[in-house]
Amino acid sequence: MRISPKNELSAIIILSVLLIIIIVFLESNVLRIILGLPFLLFSPGYTLTAALFPRKGDLEGITRIALSFALSVAVVPLIGLILNYTPWGIALYPVLVSTTIFIVSASGAAMYRRQKISGDERFSLSFTINLQQWKAANNWDRVLSVFLIVCLLGAVGTFVYASTNPLVGERFTEFYILGPGGNATDYPEELTVGEKGTVRLGIVNQEHEDDVVYHVEILIHSELDNTIGPLVLDHEEKWEEEASFVPQKAGEDQKVEFILYRHVKEEPYQSLHLWLDVQEAA
Repeated sequence: MRISPKNELSAIIILSVLLIIIIVFLESNVLRIILGLPFLLFSPGYTLTAALFPRKGDLEGITRIALSFALSVAVVPLIGLILNYTPWGIALYPVLVSTTIFIVSASGAAMYRRQKISGDERFSLSFTINLQQWKAANNWDRVLSVFLIVCLLGAVGTFVYASTNPLVGERFTEFYILGPGGNATDYPEELTVGEKGTVRLGIVNQEHEDDVVYHVEILIHSELDNTIGPLVLDHEEKWEEEASFVPQKAGEDQKVEFILYRHVKEEPYQSLHLWLDVQEAA
């Protein structure tokens, strides 16, 4: 039995447009991965190969497939490099649209070049299923063929499962202090009693969990001076704002502590500190 799709290039274009619709209107799902993998790893190279080699005798089947993967690996990063120098940058939708434009353009060029070639010489995708050859094969060849098919399906299934159920990375919270100008310099070191000191305090939720509640307490010489929060952050959400403190007692090497609490304020989650010399007000 011979299966010959009339125009596989049109099918590739339709699947590319379908992928855009799924990404725009649906949340992350298996369909995005099933259509996205060939969209990035095969379709750009296949359409370019079809445009460069429109004749049936230009390339053998296995060579055409291998070249399709190789060109895709070369074309997609090149598209990303070009996007990096545009106002849109390397983001989901710019890459999606740019790759689709490339696929459509290469498909159009391939269709045009194929029309210029006679039907006998024109390349057309076809698959042959020979049941008689399968029946004539010995038991060892049949077992080996079934084993290879099972391994291929297992590899694809494992990849899809791993893509849809990624391992959760390390859970942590970024907690940092910057100077008033937003740099890791110019921290307040000397103040007078009653003078306000300021820093920029930052928190980034990397807990792989949404709606994490944070509180911050600022202590000077073990005495509570200021509180910040509650702050509710989703995963990978960042909070960075000015935090102030006012020393009430004179003394050298006073420890200004910034204590971070997560969820319920039972015990400190993280802490940072600065050293401060406080002089009597004139």
